[in-house]
Amino acid sequence: MIDLHCHILPGVDDGPSSDAEALALARAAVALGTSLIVATPHRSPRWPTEPATVTAGASRLAELLAAAGIELELRTGAEIALEEAARLDDGTLSELALGHGHHILLESPHEPAGDRLERTVSELLDRGHGIVLAHPERSPVFQDRPGRLREMVETGVLCSITAGALEGRFGPASQWFALELLRDGLVHSLASDAHAAGARPPGLQAGLDAAARHLPGVVRQTHWLTNDAPAAILAGTPLPSRPDLVAP
Repeated sequence: MIDLHCHILPGVDDGPSSDAEALALARAAVALGTSLIVATPHRSPRWPTEPATVTAGASRLAELLAAAGIELELRTGAEIALEEAARLDDGTLSELALGHGHHILLESPHEPAGDRLERTVSELLDRGHGIVLAHPERSPVFQDRPGRLREMVETGVLCSITAGALEGRFGPASQWFALELLRDGLVHSLASDAHAAGARPPGLQAGLDAAARHLPGVVRQTHWLTNDAPAAILAGTPLPSRPDLVAP
């Protein structure tokens, strides 16, 4: 499985604070079926992580993984806050893109954003950047106005929901909204948004299993959500056709 959103780099943001914690997260991810993780530390006013810091951190972590015998492929990216995405130049955004590809991971706002959200997204698309929205199911901006998210998807924006939300880890509102997004075909990736092996754990399958109790047909989309679509996002190629929730 491919995890496009994970705070695995030690000592960079609110993810692991030490090498040992980062390795524990990596071991847990591999044990749960993840083969590739994109390291996506925050790029925000609170954590103004530079591309060089991400590159150096990932290179060092890759060495630690190899030394520990942990078979996990590592790519780089960042979870970019809306205000940062609006002000960064194209070169910096490209360096922070998922896997140095075409798409940036844009953090869904946790607070009211007004029309600044649509304006920034439109400008980024016009500048040639693909956009993957991180955890829209946890954003009051979209929970209060689901049509706002649908309109963005219709313009080409992609959505990555958090596996833990489907398990209820972020409360019932996020859980049910995530299920609605899956039902309506508005989800293009399932990610962990992991920060630690325990409190904010990695792994995608448990979220899918939880979703399947309410949407049994989601099992037909498992590989698409966790392999096919994420691989296409990293490669910058068109997403393959999505399997229907209901068998023809």
